[in-house]
Amino acid sequence: MKQIQVGLIGFGTVGSGTAQVLFEQAESIKKRTGISIVLKKVADIAIDSLPDQLVGTKLTRDAGEIINDPEIDIVIELIGGTTLAKKFILAAIEQGKHVVTANKALLSEHGMEIFRAAAKKNVEVGFEASVGGGIPLIKTVKEGLVANKILAIMGIMNGTANYILTQMTDHGTPFEKVLKEAQKKGYAEADPTYDVEGIDTAHKLVILMTLAFGMDVHLKDIICEGISRIEPIDIQFAKEFGYRIKLLAISRNHGDHIEASVHPTMVPEKHMLATVNGAYNGFYFTGDMVENVLLYGKGAGKMPTGSAVAADVVDIARNIVNGAINRVPSLSYLQEHIAPLPITPTEELRCPYYFRFTTLDKPGVLSKISGILGKYDISIESVIQKGREKKSKVPIVMRTYEAQEAAVKKALDEINALDTTMAQTVKIRILADEGK
Repeated sequence: MKQIQVGLIGFGTVGSGTAQVLFEQAESIKKRTGISIVLKKVADIAIDSLPDQLVGTKLTRDAGEIINDPEIDIVIELIGGTTLAKKFILAAIEQGKHVVTANKALLSEHGMEIFRAAAKKNVEVGFEASVGGGIPLIKTVKEGLVANKILAIMGIMNGTANYILTQMTDHGTPFEKVLKEAQKKGYAEADPTYDVEGIDTAHKLVILMTLAFGMDVHLKDIICEGISRIEPIDIQFAKEFGYRIKLLAISRNHGDHIEASVHPTMVPEKHMLATVNGAYNGFYFTGDMVENVLLYGKGAGKMPTGSAVAADVVDIARNIVNGAINRVPSLSYLQEHIAPLPITPTEELRCPYYFRFTTLDKPGVLSKISGILGKYDISIESVIQKGREKKSKVPIVMRTYEAQEAAVKKALDEINALDTTMAQTVKIRILADEGK
């Protein structure tokens, strides 16, 4: 029986989940691979002991004991952040060790440096758990879809944001109230900014774009908008139009440029992504050979994410034992074929739109708004104007045909400046009916 020794840096939620998976599945892994994976050491500064089942594992407060241990083949980094984690990963690579991480923020910001260092030392970097938790997503893109040109990526990539929007949709609860409930239940962090403002989703989209398109892309390249301005009234109007609002990551391959954005999106009710609810994630790929593929499941959590980390450890162990290191390139494409590609300028993006105007209840307001939209070649598909309720201001809701972002910005700036406009216009992009 071949033996591969592993060191784990970080014994928090995911770290303890990974250790539990490796322990509970040890016999199954041996039967599938002929390899005994041994968790030799754990490094963590916040705990004083390990669970009883890890009786043979040494606990240390010094990550260097793992990085410099010549018997350890694979180092798992699960401390998060982008400073110490980067330092530990690069040090492990320098020592000729393979690395597994779930650190999406680190990879989206410093991934190229890490992967180039790994290529130089001929070691592997596993990162299945960085996107989609327990969903076998990275492997699918790197291996299952290798015979495809990826034409589009769309996804609900953050369970916290999806849980909040689902609760708002199903119960009509305002954003702030649902957020507090999500924090109490552990679905949202005390500081939920990364989740609700789309930053976490953008980190994941960076990684997927690199794998799918062979491109060197950065977080700053992604258009990013969150869900904090979504109100129950918008969700209700979306239902009337036949849509559900989701925080969607979208990237389309236009050949000479790549579209990349994260924002609230009205998704047609019949689209597969519209059915992804609660804290679940959904990843929707379009390939030129397979057409549309949906991967669905728990995008986070102790055991699902621990499962993905363990899967990377098993993959690398197999490659070590069989002398097949880097059989599959870490980033799907060979390093020499990864290069920057032009990102579609924001102002050139095109899609249908939903607008909610808050205006004085006066004759002529609707025609004035329609005239401004027409001036910028924005065609109206449908309008909802609720009956008067003896209020001084009323919502006017419109759904447009496909329009250019630059034109929409100019039109809304002009409409928002009208003396009859009582609040900033709410704008939500609509996913066209493609790929239902």
